[in-house]
Amino acid sequence: MTEQKSHRKIFIIGGIVGILMFGFAFAMVPLYSMLCKKIGLNTSIANGELTTPAASAQIAKTADLTRDVIVQFTATNHMGMPWDFYPEAKSMVVHPGEKAKVYFYAKNMTDKAMIAQAIPGMTPPEAIGHFHKIECFCFRQQTLKGRESKDMALVFQVDKDLPKNIHVITLAYTLFDATPKESRKG
Repeated sequence: MTEQKSHRKIFIIGGIVGILMFGFAFAMVPLYSMLCKKIGLNTSIANGELTTPAASAQIAKTADLTRDVIVQFTATNHMGMPWDFYPEAKSMVVHPGEKAKVYFYAKNMTDKAMIAQAIPGMTPPEAIGHFHKIECFCFRQQTLKGRESKDMALVFQVDKDLPKNIHVITLAYTLFDATPKESRKG
């Protein structure tokens, strides 16, 4: 009898832990976005940095043609996200102060419509305040029907105040499944 109660207690605790872990994983995308806005970790239009034409014009200064900065792009899927997702260019050379554009390819490999959210990360950390996303697929959730694909644009600018010792910036996106739980059934 006591052994049976012991097993039941282990199953109950395991079930509670499993539910908490699932809830945390599901809430991670909005929590990350909120945290980044609060601490200013991800400088972009989505965080209100470039919301007016005057602010946009401020960083649209003449390019510094004396400097080259390599911007590298990477993409990963979170926990088996069933989409093809990758940058169409692995890297590009930009001059601080000029706008640049790159596309990321996404394809929903399932037969059902899905919603995805891309979360960015950047290295080195000293470059974060100097990299401005003017237009980015990461600002909004992306919905693709089953087997549908699309090219998603990222327009950015590295500002001229980027520290002189930074020659390479790596921008990494992780794609999360943001499909509501009730839409995943069936």
